[in-house]
Amino acid sequence: MQNQVQPFRAIEISGLARRLATEGRSVLHMEFGQPSMGPPRKVLDVARAAIDNDRMGYWESPALKERLAALYADRYGVAIDPSRFLLTCGASPALVLALSICFPAGARIAMARPGYVAYRNTVRALNMVPVELPCGAESRFQLTAEALDAIEPAPDGVIIASPANPTGTIIGGDELRAIAAVCRRRGIRILSDEIYHALSYGEPCRSMTEYDPDAVIISSFSKYYCMPGWRLGWLLVPPDLIERAWSYLGCLFLTPPTLSQHAALAALDCAEELDANVAVYAGNRARLLEALPQMGLRRIAPPDGAFYIYADIGHLTDDSMGFCRKLLLDTGVATGPGIDHNPVDGHRFFRLSFAISAEEVEQALQRLGDWLPR
Repeated sequence: MQNQVQPFRAIEISGLARRLATEGRSVLHMEFGQPSMGPPRKVLDVARAAIDNDRMGYWESPALKERLAALYADRYGVAIDPSRFLLTCGASPALVLALSICFPAGARIAMARPGYVAYRNTVRALNMVPVELPCGAESRFQLTAEALDAIEPAPDGVIIASPANPTGTIIGGDELRAIAAVCRRRGIRILSDEIYHALSYGEPCRSMTEYDPDAVIISSFSKYYCMPGWRLGWLLVPPDLIERAWSYLGCLFLTPPTLSQHAALAALDCAEELDANVAVYAGNRARLLEALPQMGLRRIAPPDGAFYIYADIGHLTDDSMGFCRKLLLDTGVATGPGIDHNPVDGHRFFRLSFAISAEEVEQALQRLGDWLPR
């Protein structure tokens, strides 16, 4: 199964974009799901102080775990013991850890298609079997309780993502409750990827831990907190998995960076500055949803949250990778090919991130408007 792991093609696009930039080209980076804004000023101040005063050994911050427990109480109304949080080197190791502690080799893991490229490939790398469920406009590109109930035989686990990558769609509370009920009845373990929480443009995101206390929750400081390069995430596990998770975490990953943990404590106090970033994303989202249909890109997944536009370009191409490469070479606008997220139908979709400045969005629209008609 390991030889079935496919590359993350947006990385190739990003590499080309950076090469063009070194050659003096003007490049707009909309290919990756990372904020262009840096972390809040307080985060940098605390990090500088930590560099001067901390010897930076192996460490897992008890204070940070307590603050995460307080965050869940405030945001979702759930009481979580701090010992249930495991700090990881970003959400990617948290996904590896979650799959490893919950499932044996050969386990069948359900997931939406389209979905984040690493779900399918990490499952395969761990010698498990991805069960991809096609999710189109009729289900808002999201998994549903009905679809999970129809899988025969029942999968061992399911990966839920809300808001989702690449679409930005959110699963509402009623549907999360229904999904939890189906999974409880059928013995399906839920892994919920919640790294885009606090990035929503309507109703707030609900956590699966509100509906299933045995769900395993993955999150990180990369998106809302604007700290992707600091490589800090967390895994929230039920009490019966704590000891097993600790054993795997210590052997596979040790601890996350000490510097990042100091910085993350500060980030949790910066909601005003971080929410101002979300306001910029909201403006970018509105502008793109206004302008792209005028350019002929009318079939767009509902971007309820996160910071993505996932658009159908099937009337223009059947090769999303070639489309993104040519778009970059011709205009300097870097985007992500849909084939990363959907190996079956992704050849007719592309994804662009609007976690950039409003000025950059306007530049991108100008370049797209000039190029698409050709």
